[in-house]
Amino acid sequence: MTGQDWMEKDFYAVLGVPKDADDAAVKKAYRKLARQFHPDQNQGNASAETKFKEIGEAYAVLSDSEQRRQYDAVRAMAGGARFSAGPGGAGAGGFEDIMGSMFGGGQGPAGRGGPRVRYSQGGSAGPGFEDILGSMFGGGRPGYGSAGPTGFTAPTQGADVVAQVTLPFRAAVEGTTAELEVNGRTITARVPAGINDGKKLRLRGKGKPGVGGGTAGDLVVTVHVAPHPVWTLDGLDLRMTVPVTFAEAALGTTLKVPTLDGATVRLKVPAGTPSGRLLRVKGRGVQTAAANGDLLVSVQVVVPQKLSKKAKQALETFAAESDGEDVRAGLAERAAE
Repeated sequence: MTGQDWMEKDFYAVLGVPKDADDAAVKKAYRKLARQFHPDQNQGNASAETKFKEIGEAYAVLSDSEQRRQYDAVRAMAGGARFSAGPGGAGAGGFEDIMGSMFGGGQGPAGRGGPRVRYSQGGSAGPGFEDILGSMFGGGRPGYGSAGPTGFTAPTQGADVVAQVTLPFRAAVEGTTAELEVNGRTITARVPAGINDGKKLRLRGKGKPGVGGGTAGDLVVTVHVAPHPVWTLDGLDLRMTVPVTFAEAALGTTLKVPTLDGATVRLKVPAGTPSGRLLRVKGRGVQTAAANGDLLVSVQVVVPQKLSKKAKQALETFAAESDGEDVRAGLAERAAE
């Protein structure tokens, strides 16, 4: 897409959103229009296909913060009007007059104080339109940047850089540092204790450098945490599942439960504890300077796969003593609600 396209096309009007629309509003408008004009829904409709392409073109610019900032700057420079490379009409100055007056290359329209300045699309006559816009926003040809003949470069923030890192479970719990290779540079990122899988770290100023004195972009790191065979992270809490026998769950017991630091804690399982009940051990989760998480223990009642003759007889006796108790009472009625 050329700079002239940006001058001529109102992407906000294409999506039907105001110029101050936030990212969520832009995305919502795009999705609605994309569904409406999608080729699959309008087979053989050339007009809908063209509209669908225009919608995608507008969204590609407005959904990218850097492109949107540059687009708004170009539109503001031109007042949102259309300019042609030829003579103006109805007393209006042409595109060359505007650019010439901005960059000192002319004195207004021909016949009103000086010659018209023309900008070609490249060649030996001087920088083309793309070169001038490129020098303003960091994309121009060599020789027409911040030190080029225009004498003007708009400060533009550098783009963000994204990266990913996978940490061992203990490192994620305890906190660590990770070295990342980004654009030929080694960057050390401090990872706080208790970071959960999928969380993002933003390192300010570690992305691509800015243009024309603009600030550097950020480095955005997505952290993945390798799974552990016993524990999982839930915020600052550590979760684990502990198996118990039917007798332990029914009669109650006290267990020794391992902790991440290699120690053990005593955990009381009350009589009549059902499978799946969550028991909490305060302060034995992730340790940070600001707060400590808890250890959350899920009780899992284990059903024996084989029974001895005596055990089977004992369970049969237990079942006979429990005869008449309906543990599924009301299930059908609740299902019918």
